Amino acid sequence: MEKLYYEKPYVTNFEAEVIDCRQGKNGQYEVLLNRTAFYPEGGGQPADTGRLGEAKVLDVQERAEGIVHIVDMQLLPESKLIGIVDWDRRFFLMQNHSGEHILSGIVHKHYGYDNVGFHMGKDEITVDFNGVLTWDQAEAIEEEVNDLIWKNVPIIECYPSKEELSSMDYRSKKELSGQVRIIEIPNGDVCACCGTHVMTTGEIGMVKVTGLMNYKGGVRMSMLCGKLALLDYRKKMKSVSSISALLSAKPDGILDAVDKLKEEGLKKDGLIGRLFKVLLDKKVLEYPISDQPLVVFEDGLSPVQLRQLCTMLYEGQKGNVVLVCSGADHMYQYAVGSSLMDMRSLSKSMNEKLDGRGGGNSLMAQGTFRADAKEIEEIFVNEMKGEQHGVK
Repeated sequence: MEKLYYEKPYVTNFEAEVIDCRQGKNGQYEVLLNRTAFYPEGGGQPADTGRLGEAKVLDVQERAEGIVHIVDMQLLPESKLIGIVDWDRRFFLMQNHSGEHILSGIVHKHYGYDNVGFHMGKDEITVDFNGVLTWDQAEAIEEEVNDLIWKNVPIIECYPSKEELSSMDYRSKKELSGQVRIIEIPNGDVCACCGTHVMTTGEIGMVKVTGLMNYKGGVRMSMLCGKLALLDYRKKMKSVSSISALLSAKPDGILDAVDKLKEEGLKKDGLIGRLFKVLLDKKVLEYPISDQPLVVFEDGLSPVQLRQLCTMLYEGQKGNVVLVCSGADHMYQYAVGSSLMDMRSLSKSMNEKLDGRGGGNSLMAQGTFRADAKEIEEIFVNEMKGEQHGVK
């Protein structure tokens, strides 16, 4: 099979003959051609898509029998047709694959780290390195990568002989046999690769590092190239402009505005917490001291406030075991506490009977019940009557 995606990577329309067409999975068909410009999935690069005559090309895979095109309709063997590659998608993949080459090569040159994982997704590219990088280092790498892109140097493809290959210093993720295809970017990278690339680095446009996280003892770097980087910048600028308007602050001043807003929020939260503590103190005083179980339903309590009220009630000896619930419509959050018995077993038993979830420690358990208030109260009372939950 003639592989046009290597010989002429910028060709999007081509004529080919159908060698074979067989039934595939899910009503799809698998087609073999005498020549193709469709790149099959491989080396971290997704497959091309497009059309073969009237058929839609959904996927392309390289198998033992050759390049297999997964299409949505049957094609007749020996028929001649026109293949059309989705160029926007292909160029996007070429830009991103070429940008990843330079970034991986620069990382390897300065730090000796290997690219051990590469994925080109719809919204971003991720590259995994077997060593750790800081954000300052990532930004320095990004700057060097873009300097090389803007020099618009050629991206060179070659097929060295076995003797030539043995003397070359190149990157490769695995041991290679047979004819090896080398992609070289002067001062950027030399790597064995089966993917498609632009002809000069200037076509990449730019590379932007967007994320860095520790991953399997190394680092996973997220990046964007070319048009995808532009679209990402445009989206983020819209967000910045919207936030700027909401905060009545200039775009370059929104960080200070958010810090100020956060500080004011913390002060308000502190004041609300103190005032709520006063309200809870008054609420606790409404209940007499008792050595009997107590169940309380109170609207509008947060999980923290549930725990707080429950603790205040059982520590104030308002009940030997205290259940506090907040919610409505067969969905209640709860906190149950006691210093006299283990709340873990009680919570587990009630969860089973009330379609509940949650847990905790010996002093307090917290979670949710899917039941109405009357049912919750009845189950709680019955549990307290059971000898298996006897209070010390």
